[in-house]
Amino acid sequence: MFNIGGGEIIGLLVLGMILIGPDRMPSVAADATKFLIKLKNIAQNATNELKENLGPGYEDLQVKDLHPKAFIKKHIGDVIDKSDFDMKPKPKIDPDLL
Repeated sequence: MFNIGGGEIIGLLVLGMILIGPDRMPSVAADATKFLIKLKNIAQNATNELKENLGPGYEDLQVKDLHPKAFIKKHIGDVIDKSDFDMKPKPKIDPDLL
């Protein structure tokens, strides 16, 4: 998701050890973990409340479905037949001439 590799994680740990100090590092990590768990729970509760408020038919709602492009594809994509549109670019040179 964040595209962070092993080297970056080790660099962040070393930077944390320098800035925070090795004696306070475990307590800061525990506080950060608690904060992330609270944040996850808040997001999950908001999603559940949204599903409840929208009513039946939205039980399978995902947060990524609320993105405008995904929403349009999901709800209007069935109406539009993709075979009606030619998605291939038109050649600029007549292939018979080649």
